Amino acid sequence: MVSDNSKMLEINRLKSPLKYRDYKVYDSNGNEIQSVETFSDLKYIIEPDPDILTDDEILEYAPKSKEASKIRLKRGFGDNSDVLLLNDSIPWIFALYYTILVCILIPVIYGANRFGMFFILIMAILPLVYLYYIFNLKKYYDKSNQKQINKSRFSIASQNEAKSDDGVESLKKYADEIEDLKTVFDSKEVAVRKLIEKRFEPPQITYDRFISTIDKSHDLFYHEADSAINITKFAVEDTPRVDAELENKINTLKSIIDQIEDLTNELVININSDEESHDNVKNLVDDMENLIDSVKEYK
Repeated sequence: MVSDNSKMLEINRLKSPLKYRDYKVYDSNGNEIQSVETFSDLKYIIEPDPDILTDDEILEYAPKSKEASKIRLKRGFGDNSDVLLLNDSIPWIFALYYTILVCILIPVIYGANRFGMFFILIMAILPLVYLYYIFNLKKYYDKSNQKQINKSRFSIASQNEAKSDDGVESLKKYADEIEDLKTVFDSKEVAVRKLIEKRFEPPQITYDRFISTIDKSHDLFYHEADSAINITKFAVEDTPRVDAELENKINTLKSIIDQIEDLTNELVININSDEESHDNVKNLVDDMENLIDSVKEYK
């Protein structure tokens, strides 16, 4: 069974921007990304690692990947662009094939060789038959899952309709910022938990206190984030009061992220220290607990 942390890390990798170095492209983990090239476009697509995300999660977090194209075709709502992505080498192979065929055709025409012309005609038609075969979308999906296919179509249509109707347009900028902050928080939370486990082995009291504080920070962060998202979805108009409340919640989210980051940096500095007491680290944990208490009192 795949752990939540593994899924979180994989989702962060898929959502992180690509890195360009020495004329090559890499993902956030340093893995080189191969290009997908057509006659009119050059794309770099991060493919999801196998056996980590579900099909629905791949469609959500890696919709432009080849794996997502396979899933769409299998479920019956893929299109020709998905087929072309899965067979991205076909344009180049066909270009080379017909170039060679034309080169052979020229002397055949000059020699008036009817058998040769007939043979070349057959050779020219065969790739077109193959194209017809691979672009036959019905051959990709599993007909035994027709009910699930229809359900998926209905579900996607409903989600798209819901997304277009939810919330006031001017508040969506806040929703986008909150989603970005979620991604940042998730990556920093994973990092700080690893450092705490490395520095303070359980069941030390210090370890229990630190992990408990991170757990509370996680709960507070997502409570505030979900509350803010609900405001953007259900507010009937954009008012100064709504803006102020959203700004306040976003500032709280940023404060939690900043304190997680400060704690991570301090743990990195003290990771190899033999001292039993680290005042700076403990002060940071105190600050985090004070922030949690202050937000609860405000509510």
